[in-house]
Parts: sequence; C-alpha cells; structure tokens
Amino acid sequence: MPYPIVNSIISWFLKKRIHQIELFLKYPTDVQNELLLKLTSASKRTEFGKKHNFSSIKSYTDFAMQVPIQKYESIEPLIERCRKGEQNLFWHTPIKWFAKSSGTTNAKSKFIPVSDEALEYCHMKAGKDMLCLYIHNNEETKLFTGKGLKLGGSSDIYEDNNSYFGDLSAIITENLPFWADYSSAPSQEVSMMSEWETKMEAIIDETINENITSLVGVPSWMLVLLNRVLERTGKNHILEVWPNLEVYFHGGVNFNPYREQYKKLIPKQDFQYYETYNASEGFFAIQDENGSKELLLMLDYGIFYEFIDMKNYKGESSETIPLSEVEKNVDYALVITTNSGLWRYLIGDTIRFTSLQPYRIKITGRTKHYINVFGEELNIENVEDALKLTCEKTDALIKEYTAGPIFMKDKKSGGHEWVIEFTKKPESMDYFTEILDNSLKAINSDYEAKRYNSMTLAMPKIHVAKEGLFYEWLKKKDKLGGQHKVPRLSNSRDFVEELLEL
Repeated sequence: MPYPIVNSIISWFLKKRIHQIELFLKYPTDVQNELLLKLTSASKRTEFGKKHNFSSIKSYTDFAMQVPIQKYESIEPLIERCRKGEQNLFWHTPIKWFAKSSGTTNAKSKFIPVSDEALEYCHMKAGKDMLCLYIHNNEETKLFTGKGLKLGGSSDIYEDNNSYFGDLSAIITENLPFWADYSSAPSQEVSMMSEWETKMEAIIDETINENITSLVGVPSWMLVLLNRVLERTGKNHILEVWPNLEVYFHGGVNFNPYREQYKKLIPKQDFQYYETYNASEGFFAIQDENGSKELLLMLDYGIFYEFIDMKNYKGESSETIPLSEVEKNVDYALVITTNSGLWRYLIGDTIRFTSLQPYRIKITGRTKHYINVFGEELNIENVEDALKLTCEKTDALIKEYTAGPIFMKDKKSGGHEWVIEFTKKPESMDYFTEILDNSLKAINSDYEAKRYNSMTLAMPKIHVAKEGLFYEWLKKKDKLGGQHKVPRLSNSRDFVEELLEL
C-alpha cells in the first residue's frame, strides 16, 4: 500500500483516538469509577462475583471492603480450573488464552488469564496507541515507509485441555490481523520460533535487507540482536544497515544502563526513544511526549487501578487508595483489576507519580526486588541512578548486573555483593567501587546511615563477570528470550551464588 494512503488512514485513526485520550485526561476519576462498576456488573454471576457479592457493589468503597487483595497464589486454584476447561469462574466470557510467565525470580510458572476483551481493548489497543502518540508528536515521520522490527518472547503456543498458553508476545502474534505481517518483521513464522539462538539468526536473515524504520523490544535482548547484526554485516553502526531507523519502543527494564550503548549503536541526533509499561497482566502506560522520562497512565484499557503506599506496605493486608487520592513523589505498589478477571491483583511493581494533571508515572521497581536486610531500603531506582553516575565518572559501560546481601557473621559487618558484566570496564575497579558506594550514600540516606564507619554495612564487594556470564546463566535456566529479565536486587544470595559458580 502506498505511503500517502497509509498515512491518511493512520491520521484519521489518530484524530479519533486522541479525542478519546483527551476524555480520560479530562475526567480521570469518572472514567475509572465507571470502569470499575462495569467490570463488577459484567462478572456478578461468575463464581468469584457471587462469592464476593458483586451485585451489591455500588462504589469503590464497597469494592475495597468486599474483595480481598490477591496475589497469584490466592487465585491459582481458580486459574487451574479454568485451564482445565471450566468457565465463568472469575470472568464472564470464555477464556482460552493464558500468558505463561515466571517473572524474574520465581522458578514456578504462572499462567495469567488473557480474555478476548483484554487482547482487543488492552494489548492490541495499546499497540495502536503507542504508534498514534508517536505520530502525533512527530508529524514528519516516515515510519510507515518501512517495517517495524519486533523482538518478542521465544515460546511457541501450546495447547492443553482446549486452552492455549505461551509468552504474551506469542499470544499477541497469534492473534494479530493478517495485514499486520506486512508492516512488521520478522515474519510470524520466525516470531514464533522457540529456540532463541536459532531465532536470532533467522531474524537477522529476514531483516538485514529490509527497510526497518522502528524497533520494539526489551533493551537487554535488543542490544544482543543489534550487536549480532553488526557482527554479521561488518558495519560500524546500525544506521549503516537500516538508514531510515527513527524510533525505538522499549520497556520491561530500566533503560538508563543501556542508553549510552544505544547512542553509540544508533548515532542519530534526532533518534527517538519511547518507553512503554506492560506485562502479562495488562498494558498500563505509554510515554506520550518526545524525550520524556514519564509515562502517561492509560485509564481506558479495561484496568482499574489502586495503590498502596510502600511505607505502609503489608502485602495482601495493605490499605489501598484509588487514583483520585494519590500524591506526587510517593512510591506506591500497584494493584490492578482487569478485564481478564484479575480482581485487586497485586502485580508486584512499584511506581511513583510525577504529575497528577494528567496522571504520569515513573516505574521505581518491584515490591520484591530490593535489598533491605540491614534496614538500608535499597531499591532499583536508587541503584540505577547510582550506577549511571558511577559509569559517567569512570567511563564504564554496564551490560548486566545483580546484587545480593553478605550476611553478618562472627561480629563482622554485613554488606552487598555485586556481579557486574561490563561492556566497557573501568580502569580501576577500586575507584569504581568507591564511586558507586558514595553515589548510593548520596542518593539513599538509609544506606548512608548503615555505612557509617562500616558498622552495619561494609564497602560493596564487586565481582567482574566474564563476558557472556549472564547469557550463559539464563540459558542454563531455559530463560533466553525477550520476556526474561535478569533479577537486579534480592534479599537472598541465591542469584549471586549461582552466577559465581558458573
């Protein structure tokens, strides 16, 4: 289809969608409250709805009083029954798709229900919005003169008891309209390949001679792909392979540790980076401005949001607040109710509002991914900011890392032990360690207090990982692929010890 025709179609859709977005920007509380009552009313005759008396719910207060906060373990029995063929358990329409997800730390697989409504009005809708918002901000774009390279998960779709499961990206690929294959690469056949290393080579085979104008995928795995493209082609940077590349849509992990590496790979001053926030459970937020580090919370995807102040976090026993009561610069654990039948589900992510008009957020970490063995309350955001400062001062580049505690023993101080794989090592690891320690002290007062005279925490201990260590570790755990991430922080030593043994 000629570019002017495609552009006209997209422009028409864009204007229509921007009007809808403006509606939830103007009336966020009304949109969310109306959505909640719509979700509970639709599922009042399900087993879960009857148990919690959905038919009597008239307000958010009713909902919060009658429905408990859930973790996966709480709803797993219902999900397993649904996977075996029972329906109308927690959602009123049949569910046959389940996104298989083990997250970063849990070896046990989770099967997240994905309804037809969630596919169409959440995941697919968000994919369109991602493009719409980008085009709205970049009217001279030539995005649709070429193809978008999408790097998704590495799982096939499997059938079990007349239900289907696989990576969310594989489920979405399976349900894409036929015309989507013409505007994206690789082909659906290659996208669905399960063996990751073979898939990478097949992607390169299919794309090096294509006109690729955009990239979509998790930064860590996209970096592996782009470096392999350069190895294969012998080019100095990616623009020599794909000269019309103009935007990278990324999500899944913090982009800061990768930013400098991408700038070297794609040396284009006006190249755009657009962040998204999605998971197997739903699509939550999209960067809506060029160059922004904030994400617009999307309020009309069939997801009702609640929030737990992390200062008062008590897991499933926590007190929640609705969107209308949140404040800026407070870390909140995210609780979601979705159009796939997840009710008051504690997803495990933490976010912070940077704006309340409209509601924009930053992802600050995970409720489980922090180190707080000694009261230091070190979270992902602290660490990412400290590493960024340290790399700038030592001219280093980090590829992957993880950190865990060194427990106190024989009256000795505790500490933090790091395993870091560098793309570019610092000249002096002692200096790197000192700068990292000082940066963490400056950012986190609790860490600084515990480091006083090394009474509680000693100087960090850093191991320089051999090249490819984290890749080897993930491969050994059968976790290669776009949806698997290296766990950054942990209150246990399991990850550090497993890596040091390789």
